[in-house]
Amino acid sequence: MELKSRWEFVSDTVMGGVSQGRIEEVDIFGRHATRLKGDVSLDNNGGFVQMAFDINDDVSPFDASGWDGLEIDVLGNDETYDLRLRTSDLTRPWQSYRATFIASRQWTTISIPFANFTPHKTDTPLNRQCLRRIGILAIGRIFSADVSVSCVRLY
Repeated sequence: MELKSRWEFVSDTVMGGVSQGRIEEVDIFGRHATRLKGDVSLDNNGGFVQMAFDINDDVSPFDASGWDGLEIDVLGNDETYDLRLRTSDLTRPWQSYRATFIASRQWTTISIPFANFTPHKTDTPLNRQCLRRIGILAIGRIFSADVSVSCVRLY
């Protein structure tokens, strides 16, 4: 099932960091995609740029219990990125469920089972019945981010 993705840009500047970036709609190698570009800096306790979207426009939980995981069609610069999930069970902005992937220089479909998402700063197990937000992050080290996503699907 394809998810409608209305990506928005977020960076560490919300916490005083100085990483810079942007998202843009592009046509690249024959596909329409949303592209995250930026420079990740660790200055001022920063360290990320991201694009993310709420699954439902009204931010209500989405029941994904009938699916096994997420697939993304992605193109990048051979760097490692995070795929992050947030649920309505999480109460702090730094809590999430995380999986990493490498965005190669050719369009690739990455499949990540829900079982492979690791809880971060929470003891709450991932509840697929209350998914709320999906994000792609360049995080944790100094580098130039360049990752494009043409589709996000449940499988």
